[in-house]
Amino acid sequence: MHKPDHIIYFVPDLEEAIDQFEADWGVRPSFGGQHPGRGSHNALLSLANGAYLEIIAPDPTQATPSHPRSFGMDGLSQAKLVTWAVTSADIDRSIEHARANQYDPGDPFDGARARSDGTMMHWKLTRRPEAIAGTTPEGDWLIPFLIDWGDTAHPADNNPAGCELIEVRAIHPTPQPIRHMLEAMQVNCTVEQGDRPQLIALIDTPNGRKELR
Repeated sequence: MHKPDHIIYFVPDLEEAIDQFEADWGVRPSFGGQHPGRGSHNALLSLANGAYLEIIAPDPTQATPSHPRSFGMDGLSQAKLVTWAVTSADIDRSIEHARANQYDPGDPFDGARARSDGTMMHWKLTRRPEAIAGTTPEGDWLIPFLIDWGDTAHPADNNPAGCELIEVRAIHPTPQPIRHMLEAMQVNCTVEQGDRPQLIALIDTPNGRKELR
């Protein structure tokens, strides 16, 4: 089964969010870097066991991109856990398995960004075509994308530590199709029935257990 790689939490203002996380959790996230041409930037926090938190926000120093920002950010005004990723050591084989089980996670493509110290990071990930176009139905964000870091040092190993991801679970009005997609992706995740799609993460911090949703 694929393990959580990172969870992605949208915030309207990155600097304010970094200060708020430090006050609430007792650990200060580290500025990660900019996503050139994508109109966003991020901060990172290790969540132990090979997982980390990515706090992502619109980047006011970049021009508004001509295409939609990732993860439906353009339609958000309040902080929200938007989606997550799982680790794959063989992304092509993982895609093949998912497609054989009637779920298409999208073709793999390369990603890169510079860390704040100038070090380049490279990875390979999947994204459904609808997600790239910004038209993914909200419930689809409950399904993690696949990521393979290759030879790049994993962000969980070089960002502020002290927190631990305990659980990721989901809520959806019709949970069975979501469960099937997660099974096709070889992901363990509880999906409960509820009024609207929602992703929830439980995290142990120096200031107690916290919940992001």
